[in-house]
Amino acid sequence: MNIQMKRIYRFSVFFLAVFLLCSILPALAASQSFRTTVLFTHDLHSHFLPQEDGEGGESGGYARLKTALDRERASHPNALTLDGGDFSIGSLIQTLYTSQGAELRTMGALGYDAATVGNHEFDHTGTGFAEMLNAVSVSGDKAPALLMANYKPAADHPDKLDIQRAMAAYGVQDYMILERGGITYGIFGLMGVDSDSCAPSSGFSLGDMAENAQRCVDALKAEGAQFIICLSHAGTNEKKKLSEDELLAEKVSGIDLIVSGHTHTTLPEPIEVNGAYIVSAGPYCENLGSITIQWKADGSKTLTDYRLIPIDETLPEDEDITLMVERWKGLVGGSYLGRYGLSYDEVLTRTGFDLSTPKAGVQEGNALGELIADSFLWAVEHLEADSPDGPTVTVTADGVLRASLPAGEITTSMAFDVLSMGVGSDGTSGFPLVGVYLTGKELKAAAEVDASVTPLMPAAQLYMAGIEYSFNTHRMFFNRVTDIQLVREEQRTEPAPVVGGEEPNGEYGYTVTQTDRSYSELNDAQLYRVVTGMYSAQMLGTVKSKSMGLLSLEPKMADGTPVTNFEACILRDENGNEIKEWYALAAYLQSFGEEGLPYRYAKPDGRKNVSRSWNPIELLKSPSWITLVALVVLIAVLALTAFAVRWVHYARKRRRYGKGTRW
Repeated sequence: MNIQMKRIYRFSVFFLAVFLLCSILPALAASQSFRTTVLFTHDLHSHFLPQEDGEGGESGGYARLKTALDRERASHPNALTLDGGDFSIGSLIQTLYTSQGAELRTMGALGYDAATVGNHEFDHTGTGFAEMLNAVSVSGDKAPALLMANYKPAADHPDKLDIQRAMAAYGVQDYMILERGGITYGIFGLMGVDSDSCAPSSGFSLGDMAENAQRCVDALKAEGAQFIICLSHAGTNEKKKLSEDELLAEKVSGIDLIVSGHTHTTLPEPIEVNGAYIVSAGPYCENLGSITIQWKADGSKTLTDYRLIPIDETLPEDEDITLMVERWKGLVGGSYLGRYGLSYDEVLTRTGFDLSTPKAGVQEGNALGELIADSFLWAVEHLEADSPDGPTVTVTADGVLRASLPAGEITTSMAFDVLSMGVGSDGTSGFPLVGVYLTGKELKAAAEVDASVTPLMPAAQLYMAGIEYSFNTHRMFFNRVTDIQLVREEQRTEPAPVVGGEEPNGEYGYTVTQTDRSYSELNDAQLYRVVTGMYSAQMLGTVKSKSMGLLSLEPKMADGTPVTNFEACILRDENGNEIKEWYALAAYLQSFGEEGLPYRYAKPDGRKNVSRSWNPIELLKSPSWITLVALVVLIAVLALTAFAVRWVHYARKRRRYGKGTRW
């Protein structure tokens, strides 16, 4: 009996210990604390080299980024390095995209663990994306994991199988598990709705963001992931309904961190939504983002550090990355620039003033935009073979102007940076110029797009040459343009005048240009030639939807038939080569030579006159049917309001004095 009791006692103690252990372990696990550091970028846009920041310093450059990364990793040896997409398209080195995959190979040398894709990764179409992946795979160089959970080749894409093979060879995945410092991370990548709409030639299909995100989160947790990171190329916005990554975080449970790209946002502090931190470091390698989070297994998190580390001239350049970038520059000179007779750092001309990109959403003239529109007009006259007779209007848009031109020397690479988007039908980087036809009525509508659509869509702000127009920002939408006419200019550049008996000091940018202008009215029914970049031309057809059907622009051929293939409208030189947007600018700049850019480009020249007057005559002159309908509605509302006020007043008097009261 004694022995039996001892056995029972031992079993009881054993089971009690097991019970206590099972009870205590979850509590111990919940109280255990972990620390995660993530270094992040997004929207790098091939900014391999530093650029002037407009304030006397420099910004960006991958050799300096490497120095910043090394310093952060010294303090946080288990840090992850991640990117939120649009790592390509933005400098001359992008011309190696399909042949070398320079962006991903350099990111591999920088030590990136993973990245997602953005819309600009498909500027060379889905097939070009596949060629880039193949180039990286063949090189054997280290490259970051590429994560794409909701973006797949379309079922009807003619090169679907080739694209899938390239993605498989590279190792593109929906998500990945990454072990680092004793922590199991789950990472996945997403393409946003607006981002997909900005990649019309990708040939890929977009899956629902929230559904695919939740699928990835659930799968990663099932595989043991402790900390979930989403690399999203969707972005945030001050308007909540347009802030895709905030909406994503609200809908999906289990995401700990979202690296948010696409909108070029710089977040001084993370946005916290539904337990997820949303972070953005700004575009063009301006900053390296760093976030450190203290967290527990029960899901509770505390932000312990968040910094945006400037990548500027105070950072030394890493030698290995410097040599790698110089190698890319050499390849660009041989493979792309040779056909133009230019070199990467060749000085085209000089300027004594800054030409800055437009301020988003601010309706005004812009000297850089006007310079580019003028360069397109110059290209028609000096580069295009067999350009047709008759007036030509040239157009560029805010959304395609990607870089400023600071005072000083202007090089080939700087000219390219300004108009770096896209690819031509020849398969090489840079959108070509195209020539289409619009009626005079449609040209007025184009000016109205600038006047009325810009407040809703800043990228639609236009800059033109060959035409002048005025509008008032306080007039009724789609009836803001008050005056428009064709203009033909003849310019004479003369030396700066002698001041105080002394000769001009020779500073570039201070020659004086005398301009003779002649004006003519637009004929609503007449066709006029309009030259712009391929992307802007393709966007003309979307004006009807953007203006709720109130404006319509239909690009036409010279005979008035609708354009069905914009490639048939590409401007070509005497050798049959496409005339690229960027080259039109570069050649125009080069035409000024040592004399430098004329001082007339130091500020807008008034070809777009923006008024903000509340003068009733200016607000109501030449009303369209839209304004007339709005006035009728306003008068009716005022009349009804006056009637209602009087009726209420009458009703009160009746209650107070009886039914005999008259109005």
